[in-house]
Amino acid sequence: MSAATALAKFAQALPRDKADTLLLMGAALLVLAPHAGHLPPWVSAVCGATLAWRALITLRGTRMPPSLLLLPVALAAMGGVFSTYHTLLGRDAGVAMLVLLVTFKMLEMHARRDLFVVIFLCFFLVLTNFFYSQSIGTALLMIASLVVLLTAQLSFQFTGAVPPLRRRLWLGARTFGLAAPLALLLFVVFPRIQGPLWGLPGDASAGRSGLSNSMAPGNISTLAQSDEVAFRVKFLDPAPPQRRLYWRGIVLGQFDGRTWTQVRHPRGAPAPAVTFALRGAPVRHQVTLEPGGKRWLFALDLPGRLPQVAGNPSSVTPEFELTASDPIDRRLRYDVVSYPDYSLQADAELDGAAQWLQLPRGFNPRALAAGAQLRAEADPAKRVASVLRQFAHEQFVYTLEPPLLGPDAVDEFLYQTKAGFCEHYAGAFVFLMRAAGVPARVVTGYQGGELNPVDGFMTVRQSDAHAWAEVWFAGRGWIRIDPTAAVAPERVERSLARALPRPPPFGLEGIGQLLDLENGPSWLAQLRFRFGALNNGWNQWVLNYTPDRQRDLLDALQAVLTQWPTLAAIALAAALLMLVRAARRRRQSDPVDALYSALCLQLARLGMARDRDEGPSAYAQRLAALALAPPRKAAVLRFLQLYSAYKYAAATPDARLAATLKTLLNEAR
Repeated sequence: MSAATALAKFAQALPRDKADTLLLMGAALLVLAPHAGHLPPWVSAVCGATLAWRALITLRGTRMPPSLLLLPVALAAMGGVFSTYHTLLGRDAGVAMLVLLVTFKMLEMHARRDLFVVIFLCFFLVLTNFFYSQSIGTALLMIASLVVLLTAQLSFQFTGAVPPLRRRLWLGARTFGLAAPLALLLFVVFPRIQGPLWGLPGDASAGRSGLSNSMAPGNISTLAQSDEVAFRVKFLDPAPPQRRLYWRGIVLGQFDGRTWTQVRHPRGAPAPAVTFALRGAPVRHQVTLEPGGKRWLFALDLPGRLPQVAGNPSSVTPEFELTASDPIDRRLRYDVVSYPDYSLQADAELDGAAQWLQLPRGFNPRALAAGAQLRAEADPAKRVASVLRQFAHEQFVYTLEPPLLGPDAVDEFLYQTKAGFCEHYAGAFVFLMRAAGVPARVVTGYQGGELNPVDGFMTVRQSDAHAWAEVWFAGRGWIRIDPTAAVAPERVERSLARALPRPPPFGLEGIGQLLDLENGPSWLAQLRFRFGALNNGWNQWVLNYTPDRQRDLLDALQAVLTQWPTLAAIALAAALLMLVRAARRRRQSDPVDALYSALCLQLARLGMARDRDEGPSAYAQRLAALALAPPRKAAVLRFLQLYSAYKYAAATPDARLAATLKTLLNEAR
């Protein structure tokens, strides 16, 4: 006997009130379970214990706990929420209180009204799951939760015999299916609200990871261990090779001995003029940026013009950082035109060169001395090459778990540990260049990405976070130098996963990466790509259904629907649908009932109409007293007698009944 069969038999053996209560608890558990991933452990433990207690009460048939016990427990739980979040407002605290409220309400369901209160609270709690995840999996789980909740609500409505659970679940699914088209129509045509879907202004980006406006040893290596999506890219022109996929982000120019930060421009001062030249063919691409609460906009280095972002104007800094006016708390899509072949500030002299040569005093004396020795080489390009040779030929190690560094972090990295991630190499390289008299700065962003062959989108994850350097040469301008490529060229040529193999993430994503073959993707990797494409389509067409996209869609629909071929096709489809429905009704209608209706219509024309509340037997008694020709009366009375027996007698009707009634109908005319 299977577990499902055993469970069904156990449910059938329970009294109806217990079975309905357990069904409601199962529906509530479907709604509550996803919250365990983000609520404090003590909240999940209290909810689990409360539900187990309520199930034990139901099965044993014992008394419910008194209110004098529940009230202090509820107050203690509210105090725990306040102690954990230091507030009772906001997303996390509000959801925690609502989850506790639903579970505690289970312990005081005394009347029928309390059952519906729990159901309606669960309906509301379904929405709160979308505060934390809007993935397809969450949507499917919430649909299943709604079906089970509707089944529980319908179960309380039955009087007398109750259908089996399978039929009730089917009825709940049909109820959901009837409402789904209307919900879809409202989703498409109802005016959209600008802002994050299922988000709160203060919480929409809570818990999001991403690049910051500073860099210290360990920052990017920690971020690189996250497989969270940073953004997706759709190339409209041929994509550059992997080694040229540098997604420019934040430029760091100030160093305090340990941390690199952005250069501070005087407030109110005019922005310095920056000259640049764009060469070669442009690369048009569309970026779908995930919300992160930051203002950075990422683009392939170097963007040729500002991306147009509706409701959030963008700007560019003198360092060619793209920024939005407001923090990005919703999924954002924008078009970019970039030129991988460019020159930036290719002047004879660099305006404000001092800020790109600044170094703190009292830190890293060995690196300062090494930089001073490099000044003996007149050609700045040879100074750069000398440091890159040092990284390539000495025993430097590229690792996600570098050792901790002390106050003289650059010295310790260059001459002692020689193990680090991209931020160590970029920071040490820029320090040496400045010490050698070459203007230099750190650039952070992302490098590489994974192209999905199913939908053509490239996924750039937080694990692709990267730091590189830019040095300035007279007449050539700022030149990108990636010191990491000298130590681990496979990081730039292929990906971080190839340069630093590590355990794959859990789930389908990780299994697909694990079984990805060198000579071509395996079937499981293909499945992973298809799932990624499906998830991206969900993001593009559901979660990113913005007012602009709605306007474009409705305009396109209006343009299509106003053309006469479309109108003719719609009219033809409607006519065919009506014909099909009419044919189905004719096939499904009872021929005996149709003959009875024809008899009643015929008698009504003779002034002997049947009353609405008059059955065939009562109708026959009334007709027997009326003046009718004997042959017609006999045919009518015989017809009604046979029809009454067909409708109400327990005996199996004669297969030739319809033919007999049709003969009697003809005789009654």
